Amino acid sequence: MSTLQGRSGEEKAASYLSRRGFNIIARNIRIGRGELDIIACSDELLLFVEVKTHKTRESGLLAVNEDKCARLYSAAEAWLAKHPAYAGLQCRFDLIIVTPRMGLPSWIPPRIEHMKDIIN
Repeated sequence: MSTLQGRSGEEKAASYLSRRGFNIIARNIRIGRGELDIIACSDELLLFVEVKTHKTRESGLLAVNEDKCARLYSAAEAWLAKHPAYAGLQCRFDLIIVTPRMGLPSWIPPRIEHMKDIIN
């Protein structure tokens, strides 16, 4: 997928989270060993969300391997060190896979799959 499609997927993921009551704190933060696509919070929960926009669900899942998870964790630790006000919140790493509906009319929205707690 192109960078433009990736950004579009991230926008759709942020809207999806906002509709579910999450406040988007930051997006596309490069820090530590990685990048955090979306940081969001709701009450006592802080989410670090990886967004994958892929043609298939399977290719989105394959893109989040052990090394990617380690870089996400490192980036989240670095971000929390710079933002101690959030340190008391429960943290969770989620994955949102955005799959465009290929061959269908453009008014049909992409499929959004939200996988919770991908890093234990």
